[in-house]
Amino acid sequence: MFGVSFNRNRVKLKKLLGIRARLALLAVMLVAPLMLERVRSLEDARAKQIAMASEEYANITLHTAETQREVVSSVETMLKSAAYIRASSGIGRSCEILRASLPTNLPWIRSIMIVSKEGVVQCSTLNMLVGLNIGDRDYFRKAQQTRDFVFSDYLFARVSNRPILMAAYPVAAINPEEDAVVVAGINLDWMSKIMAKLGGRPGISALLVDGAGVVLAAPAEEASMIGKPLNNVPLLTAIAHKALVSDTPTGSLSFTAADGSQRAISFARIPGTQSRLIVSIDEAKITAAINRDIRTAYLQLGLVCLFVLLGALIGAEKLIINPIEVMTGMARRFGEGDWSARVSHSRLPSEFMPLARAFNAMAAQLSQRERELVATNDRLTVMASIDMLSGLANRRGFQSRLDFEWMKAQQYRRELSLLMIDVDHFKLYNDTYGHPEGDACLTRIGEALASIAADNLGFAGRYGGEEFCLLLPNTSPQKALEIGETVRATVQGLGLPHITSSHRTVTVSVGVAAALPNDAQTAGELIEAADAALYAAKHRGRNTVVEHGFAKLVDEAGIAMAG
Repeated sequence: MFGVSFNRNRVKLKKLLGIRARLALLAVMLVAPLMLERVRSLEDARAKQIAMASEEYANITLHTAETQREVVSSVETMLKSAAYIRASSGIGRSCEILRASLPTNLPWIRSIMIVSKEGVVQCSTLNMLVGLNIGDRDYFRKAQQTRDFVFSDYLFARVSNRPILMAAYPVAAINPEEDAVVVAGINLDWMSKIMAKLGGRPGISALLVDGAGVVLAAPAEEASMIGKPLNNVPLLTAIAHKALVSDTPTGSLSFTAADGSQRAISFARIPGTQSRLIVSIDEAKITAAINRDIRTAYLQLGLVCLFVLLGALIGAEKLIINPIEVMTGMARRFGEGDWSARVSHSRLPSEFMPLARAFNAMAAQLSQRERELVATNDRLTVMASIDMLSGLANRRGFQSRLDFEWMKAQQYRRELSLLMIDVDHFKLYNDTYGHPEGDACLTRIGEALASIAADNLGFAGRYGGEEFCLLLPNTSPQKALEIGETVRATVQGLGLPHITSSHRTVTVSVGVAAALPNDAQTAGELIEAADAALYAAKHRGRNTVVEHGFAKLVDEAGIAMAG
């Protein structure tokens, strides 16, 4: 007895170890490619984050350049306003206005001056500058020559000997008879303040340089570079020339700096000037944090792999694989259109019961919704062919029936007649009684036509607006004409009041056409013939029935035509 029990336990143990071994092998097969892929993805992540950092700082560069552009734009706007005042008010009055109107919200403008053709400052917001001669300044002469806004490179103010930028705008651009030039001094400190957001970041160097490569502005920690040529900045010497001579407004370069570090720069030209904003990135410092993250990720990856192996050894194929296969089989059957597919609870362990119940509930709801959708589509198909006001078929429904009756008549060589019916003076009826009464009138006429169609085995529809149609299969032109007269008399007999009509009641005009369908004609020609007859009925005074063809002859094509 003991031996039998031992053998049973040994079989169970072998079976359990066999499952664990298979799952462990499967885990190793899954984890090994995962580890290799993870290694590759981490390296890719490093490159992508470097690219993202470069893109981020390139965007910051463009944004900061745009902010600098707004400063330049505000200066240009201010100079143009001053030039307009000078052109329209004269020197004396314009000086008074200039001193009183310097905006306090533009602190980067140090002073504004009106300068004569010879370069002598005639008036200024700073009295100490009056009488100063700047006629030899390049920006001043360029403004006179181009008659346009000019922004200078880095220079020193003649009175204070402080670094400054100058902007000039000739009054001649507004009034050619005036030769004065409006000049503004730009405070470089404010440009450096604008660049403050680019400072304080490890591995980042940001500079604003003029067209000659002189540093105009920099964040606080790099303020010592202001006034120095870019060639004297050790880390940027290698790319100074390329960045300055580039014709593109924005760009980026990668290079090896003098200290051997790999660096990338983004540069953007300040519109309206020759200045450029240059942002340099030290990839080693930028990726320092990324490298730490990668090392942490490797450690996390090792722990995850360890837990996966432990889970594979502890898990049981019977408790995981088989239930999943059962659920997958049911889902596949359901996806293939077997709406009766359900998961049997007896084949699953208790842990999978909630999932099975949820799946069965979802399957039942989807089956019900599928049936409801089919029923709804059927109802919509019917509703799409019905005119809700008159209760008759709408134009779409009429066209479908006409095509069907045309093919049927052509197959059995039978005549097909069509009545086009239009309510006389219906616009006047609406104007007199209102649209609600107009709708009620169309409803009454629709009911009358439905009754006539039923009596003559025809098909009535609302063709559009106040126009109706009556399709009469297997009906001769003579019979169709009689039915048309019945329609006319019936509508007039409804006695619907219409005081703007000569008949004092609502009447209709009826156009009648008949055809013997064949391959040489189309159903559209029958509609055109009935429309032509309706048009003739309207011109005969309305409240009348006209057949298409006064002599009631049928031509070779089969349509009743006028003789």
